[in-house]
Amino acid sequence: MLVGMSTLRAAVVQLQCQDDVVQNLAECRRQVLRARGLGAQLALLPENFAYMGAEVDKCQHAETLGSGPIQDTLAALAREAELTLIAGGFPERSADDRRPFNTALVFGPDGSLRAQYRKIHLFDVALADGTVLSESSATSSGTDAVITEVAGARIGLSICYDLRFPELYRKLVDQGAQVLVVPAAFTLQTGKDHWHPLLRARAIESQCWLLAAGQWGRHPKGRLTYGHSLIVDPWGVVVAECSDGVGVAVADLDFDLLARVRAAVPCLEHRRLK
Repeated sequence: MLVGMSTLRAAVVQLQCQDDVVQNLAECRRQVLRARGLGAQLALLPENFAYMGAEVDKCQHAETLGSGPIQDTLAALAREAELTLIAGGFPERSADDRRPFNTALVFGPDGSLRAQYRKIHLFDVALADGTVLSESSATSSGTDAVITEVAGARIGLSICYDLRFPELYRKLVDQGAQVLVVPAAFTLQTGKDHWHPLLRARAIESQCWLLAAGQWGRHPKGRLTYGHSLIVDPWGVVVAECSDGVGVAVADLDFDLLARVRAAVPCLEHRRLK
């Protein structure tokens, strides 16, 4: 449980990123500073916050973990805003030069890298509207569930397509997660039907706060994303949500509420299959 505090003000940042890294990072800075102005102690950036172009071209922007212009910019931004910044995901170099990891990074208010999570489930689909995406053709998969701590709260990390695999979130809860984060670039086709139900389900079954930051609008190669970045409480209620466009949604994560929900319906204790 949190020590010395019962709430954490969190922000989800909604972006419309393109294939210009400098432009994208400048917009990240504007929106994170806006979130800080609203009192946020934690800000979540969506998947592809630095580069939202062709999968095969992202290798040129891949960085070795711990150094590079994208990571240096994020570290400086976390220090400037004096908050914890979770940015996911971006291309991290792997053993396969043609297939970097899709990695979420956690920077503390001092700019230090506190944690990283490599996306486990990769998005390979052919949708009814003609959209064909093969993330695995240009991305290496991670293997490990990751928990980090922010101001005493335990945060479980995931990225986008992971949302469809509840066993990952169950593992995060088993490791003590109180907050789940889902940086995403959900397609318009899937998002309009599945985004809200899946996010609310993960929050309800995990009895956790959930932060979901998404891309919105039109991107290179005709890609369309759904947006609707939001914050869900442990009862499954959407307490803050972005409308269409670039923006920020903020809410206070109340951990006394989390404790009450878990006490009232102790389903995490009633599990029989593990």
